[in-house]
Amino acid sequence: MNSSGPPNQSEDQNPAKRRNALDLLMSSGLGKLLRGLGVTSRRSGGESLLEIADALLSLRGRASGPALASAFFDLYEASDASARHEFLAKVHERHPADGKAIDKAVARWNEKRDEASALALNQAAELPSHRLINQLNLAPQGTQRLIGLREDLLAVPRNTRSAGMAALDRELESAFTAWFNAGFLELRRIAWNSPAFLLERIIRYEAVHTIHGWDDLRRRVEPVDRRCYGFFHPQMRDDPLIFVEVALTPKLPGAIYEVIAEERITTDPREASCAIFYSISNCQVGLKGIPFGNHLIKRVVGLLKEELPHLKTFATLSPVPGFAKWLSRERGADARLPGSGELRQLAAKYLVEAKSKEGQPLDPVARFHLGNGARLEAIHANADLSPNGQKQSHGVMVNYLYDLDEIEANYFALTEVGTVAHSKAVQALLEETETKKGGKKRSGAKGKDSLPA
Repeated sequence: MNSSGPPNQSEDQNPAKRRNALDLLMSSGLGKLLRGLGVTSRRSGGESLLEIADALLSLRGRASGPALASAFFDLYEASDASARHEFLAKVHERHPADGKAIDKAVARWNEKRDEASALALNQAAELPSHRLINQLNLAPQGTQRLIGLREDLLAVPRNTRSAGMAALDRELESAFTAWFNAGFLELRRIAWNSPAFLLERIIRYEAVHTIHGWDDLRRRVEPVDRRCYGFFHPQMRDDPLIFVEVALTPKLPGAIYEVIAEERITTDPREASCAIFYSISNCQVGLKGIPFGNHLIKRVVGLLKEELPHLKTFATLSPVPGFAKWLSRERGADARLPGSGELRQLAAKYLVEAKSKEGQPLDPVARFHLGNGARLEAIHANADLSPNGQKQSHGVMVNYLYDLDEIEANYFALTEVGTVAHSKAVQALLEETETKKGGKKRSGAKGKDSLPA
């Protein structure tokens, strides 16, 4: 979590901390500027934040912008949860779009239809909240502090967010989508000799298979058959946005303990035929919804093909986090847990057929990989024996295959036809399910040849 995350309970119960922060600001060199812009230490925490935001939007020049943006974040990060919530709830509605300016710009465009009038219309239509976000980004570590602000916004339950909060979130997501374009990101390998503070973050951010201390981390990044890569932004060079852990293996693995076991046989990279992406972790909660995970996998595939051109298979060993919940709805919470064979058949049905209201795969991990153009390759029972693996998927894990020659076709089939690309092995599981129900074999999408084990 970054420094602008939600305050802890002791901070929430200590309004003096916010008061002291504002008093310090007002008594600093910025105090005269703040008082000149109408900011006063007699206001509530949220109101003071709103006043500094007002001041940022009213600036004629940009010379004071970074100082005011820094002052805003200093106060925001010292404020309690209620003050932050007040600011987030009110700031967008406090600065609505300027209807008169837009009407004037539209009239000018209708009259002249030249480049200058088009530019004027664009400027008039820009929402004040968008300009505020750009102003706040001028602060030292402004990008990272804005991510923390959005993290606070996302922590508000969706059903209690005001229309203004929802609009502010859309503005932040739009800004981050532009700022965190994959073309701006740096792909770096994370190794055992990387800086300690970076390795500490990898331990903390790992979201799929918990890293149990330094020895466990070392087993994941130091051996010759292990790799770890992360995306970094120029404004956050020491803090990864997302990272992926990779195992080089002689065959497609069917259980996570084969990959992360303390005692295992190391594979010579020259003898490996598979690169397995077994853990992908997003690191910044405030960047939820920003689509750079798919770019990471494709970039890493390209990098590995350059380093080890003999690699033939690029696949994942992935959890199925929505399977247990879906199965409980289908069969009832008290139903007997099926055996391994039936469990695999039901998982195939879930992954291929269960869809959201939008027609996308219901499982979030499946939606990610299939949406990248991967193919559902194999389904394994008793593959994740951890408490979390048992709770989420009854131990089921799957392989998604990244075949660069088929990615575009698979993506088209999913988005245009709603068909999940899958192997013949998965198709066989689906047909077994239909046979048990006494129905005919499926005649829909045919599976593709599976890889040899």
